[in-house]
Amino acid sequence: MELPGWVPEGVEVTVPNAARMYDYALGGYHNFAVDREFVERAEELMPGAIASAHANRAFVRRAVRWLVNGGLRQFLDIGSGIPTLGNVHEVAQRLAPESRVIYIDIDPVAVAHSEAILADNPGTRVVWGDLRRPAQILYHPDVLGFLDFSQPVAVLLNAVLHFISDDDDPAGILAQVRDVLVAGSHLTITHGTPLPQRASEQERIRRLYQSTPTSVHLRTRERLSHMLSDWELVEPGVVPVTEWHPDSEEDGDPPQAGILAAIARIPRP
Repeated sequence: MELPGWVPEGVEVTVPNAARMYDYALGGYHNFAVDREFVERAEELMPGAIASAHANRAFVRRAVRWLVNGGLRQFLDIGSGIPTLGNVHEVAQRLAPESRVIYIDIDPVAVAHSEAILADNPGTRVVWGDLRRPAQILYHPDVLGFLDFSQPVAVLLNAVLHFISDDDDPAGILAQVRDVLVAGSHLTITHGTPLPQRASEQERIRRLYQSTPTSVHLRTRERLSHMLSDWELVEPGVVPVTEWHPDSEEDGDPPQAGILAAIARIPRP
């Protein structure tokens, strides 16, 4: 099969990939037939799956605006996926042109395409990284050379932590992230959560994800709150993604109870 020019050499194109599936759900074109088929199948098994991707991206836009308005100018977006409309740097730099953004992803397509489209933006960087090994990200020379960790940093973990199994210690990952940040730094999270009324549909989705390199691990609001116990939660705390500071542009969007969202911070003395 002849591949498009934006596909890096050696990329596996026969197995669905979370970053490319998210790209397709958001209307992007950096995905393959296997990714599109997965998303369409997920939508059949659990109607609203595609809408949840849009709700997640809407939260990212709201969160970045909130952070910039609060004075944040440094962003570390881990599990960033493939750049699509309304990305972190677009939102942040529109409000504060001096904002600096580093995108981290494990998918080589996401990394390669990000590098290509951001080549002329000196306020961004792209780095390959695996969240299961946070030290390799946090102490990567390109990260340390671009972000000033003596100043507040916003770390974004949106729609990525639910791909981390309990065996890989997500709470420990959050602790390692917190350890390198100074007071005034913030963390954003969106995370899939179990819905008792849709348990059978979610179980079918979970089984579907087992055919990909990234199995999904849903966690309750209580579990996520406990994982954030060393942080200070910003109001309204851990809530469904569509309930975190909704704005008038999204008044007609359907509620998305299956995704939780939160922003937490390291309080200043």
